[in-house]
Amino acid sequence: MIESRDGGRALEVRVRHEVLRIEPWGPDGFRVRAGLHRVLDDVPGALLAAAPCAVDVEVDGDRGRLVNGALTAVVELVPTDTGVVALLRYERTGTGEELLSEQRAHFWWPGARLFQSHGGGYARLEQRFTAYPGERLYGLGQHPNGRLDQKGMVIDLVQRNGEVSIPFLVSSRGYGLLWNMPAAGRVELAENGTRWVADSARQIDYWITAGDGPAEVLARYADATGHAPVLPEWASGFWQSKLRYRSQSELLAVAREHVRLGLPLSVIVADFFHWTHLGDWRFDPAEWPDPEAMVRELDELGVKLLVSVWPSVSPLSENYAEMRDRGLLVRTERGVPMHAPWHDKGFGTEMPVAFYDPTEPAAREFVWQTVKRNYFDLGVRAFWLDACEPELQPGHPHNLDFAGGPGSEVANLYPVANARTFHEGAAAEGADVVLLSRSAWAGIQRHGAAVWSGDIPATWDSLRRQVRAGLNLALSGVPWWTTDIGGFHGGDPDSPEYRELMVRWFSYGAFCPLFRLHGVREPRAPFGPDMTGGPNEVWSYGAEAFEMISAILRMRERLRPYLHEQMRRAHETGLPPMRPVFVDHPEDPRAWETDDEFLLGPDVLVAPVLQPGARSREVYLPGDVVWTDAVTGAVHEGGTTVCADAPLERIPVFLRAGAAVPVAG
Repeated sequence: MIESRDGGRALEVRVRHEVLRIEPWGPDGFRVRAGLHRVLDDVPGALLAAAPCAVDVEVDGDRGRLVNGALTAVVELVPTDTGVVALLRYERTGTGEELLSEQRAHFWWPGARLFQSHGGGYARLEQRFTAYPGERLYGLGQHPNGRLDQKGMVIDLVQRNGEVSIPFLVSSRGYGLLWNMPAAGRVELAENGTRWVADSARQIDYWITAGDGPAEVLARYADATGHAPVLPEWASGFWQSKLRYRSQSELLAVAREHVRLGLPLSVIVADFFHWTHLGDWRFDPAEWPDPEAMVRELDELGVKLLVSVWPSVSPLSENYAEMRDRGLLVRTERGVPMHAPWHDKGFGTEMPVAFYDPTEPAAREFVWQTVKRNYFDLGVRAFWLDACEPELQPGHPHNLDFAGGPGSEVANLYPVANARTFHEGAAAEGADVVLLSRSAWAGIQRHGAAVWSGDIPATWDSLRRQVRAGLNLALSGVPWWTTDIGGFHGGDPDSPEYRELMVRWFSYGAFCPLFRLHGVREPRAPFGPDMTGGPNEVWSYGAEAFEMISAILRMRERLRPYLHEQMRRAHETGLPPMRPVFVDHPEDPRAWETDDEFLLGPDVLVAPVLQPGARSREVYLPGDVVWTDAVTGAVHEGGTTVCADAPLERIPVFLRAGAAVPVAG
């Protein structure tokens, strides 16, 4: 049975015990939910309240049609050998072109949707769609698989260090789809169909939109899940970090040296183990005797302090007993509520630690008030939300139990809820903060969170993977992204080979939305509170590299006004500053195949050097516009491939004709 609902604004389909609800959700978009017996309104997801929009609904027997701007949904009751099933398809309203349709798993059973009950209202859920020849699929968060086009891949919908699950994809066919479910599962983008799977949840919930190109799809997604705030201008400068500065004096010495050398510096980092115990969320006075004076001096130098704040709580923490007794920690379905091993200060071996539960409002308030008292009130306005997947060892989200629901159903939401703690806490104080998060899920951008690519290797292969990973994260709705320049794990500052990689990575990093050096260099020490990592300042890589890196720092300074324009545009429209070339040139087939270069805004085309020893590389110039080499001034027609010079001190960069972006000074 198909009926119109909500005064003729939605469709509801009932087939035996299944209820399928299709309703407009913002311009050119539909939210689709399916459950057994009923559709629920209290299941966690990413969608904000829907903006009003004009819709047309028709019901004609076994067929229903709902039109919302550029997108039309058609649902039909189809007879099969095992009874009637409901099938949905989506069309471009103006042309009737099919954008996406559901696909039955088998002529016998099941249909396009599958509910395999676990009992208690929870089930393993599947949603199947048709696969189309030549379709390309992008987004889905950040995955280090070295691919920009994710078609043909199986993507686990779980959070891990270096793997960020945001279940939103952008199709070359002109639609975007958000799997609006933070449940653990996977998506299979196969040649014979697409299958979304939730291991355990109460209902299927997804959102689909259409647009004339990727930019329109991204705009609709931002409207549906939230726009990123405007990033403060100081955040676009250079961020200096190493594994950790062990003391206030050590950190200040590095900041003072930057100023003495006349080097740009916007942010410096107090990384992990600056605290007394994990979960105290305060500076260790033995190593940081006057953090308020430190923040004050940094402000006078024009530098902001970024402080690492983990969601973990050690039993040694002064906050542990209260948080445990008030139910502010994540509990487990089985066993004691401990989730990872940790070598804390004051304890000679690893011990298990818990995580706070950011889906519990009282826990968010407790953590924020502690952070406010010990960091924010001292002047800190930037927080590094590390290990916020959260960092489970072993990685069993199904054993977690949150205030917001079972881990199987809601665990992927953790990084968003964690960012909310800081964003809403600071907003209540009338202040803006910058958040750097190691993980994310759909909608995190509205909480002012940037993402970095996690603890990656210090290798050329890793650099190549970062280019594609960052572009896919941008297509997942997060406009602010960065890597550990030089990679995190390893790298010998005295090695000529590694110095070459470092310079090339700096050249790439200067065109990322955030520009940040970090890593644990050689010599390395065993993990624990005494570790610090080898030298990782811009002067740590020899005189020749230092001269090149210094020039790159100055180039970034020249780029910042242009980048601020792109940041404001991202806030307003949802269009990320760093993006694949096909976003601006969807009419160019070659642009959809180009995965090792990118645009920074509409005017700057960047071609990173991704091979050791390379001193030139081929660059595809997209579209039917004219491009100018930013350094030599050579002019080239769009739609052509050029062999561009790439001496070690620079990578190929091209400007759209007429653009006045001072790359070359």
